[in-house]
Amino acid sequence: MSTSTTETDYINAVKQAMDKAYAPYSNYPVGALIVTENGQTFAGCNVENASYPEGNCAETAAIAAMVMAGHQRIQKIYIMSQDDQGATPCGGCRQRIREFSDNNTPVILCSTTGVQRRLPLAELLPHAFGPEFLL
Repeated sequence: MSTSTTETDYINAVKQAMDKAYAPYSNYPVGALIVTENGQTFAGCNVENASYPEGNCAETAAIAAMVMAGHQRIQKIYIMSQDDQGATPCGGCRQRIREFSDNNTPVILCSTTGVQRRLPLAELLPHAFGPEFLL
């Protein structure tokens, strides 16, 4: 996406990611879109398998794509589900997001109708353990 990307563009992109989810067991498709500090975007969707719950979360897929492209910093992340209130990331994904961000990183929870809530990561993962504790 270009530097003139709007939030509507991000919402459309995260919806496209959610629409590609493979969720035959939970019937709970999720999409995630990471925006890096230089404006690059990386999308992911949840992918389940018969050995439920051994699938991948959308946030994990987006983080993996970001890292594969050589980036290690999340500026903000959009997460979309079909819930009216928008999905929140699971505990494991909250920790994965924290690895590549900080307490102030915006986590933008979306439904198919748009943004439902904007939270700093600290509200989703208070008193988080981050990489700086291991230095």
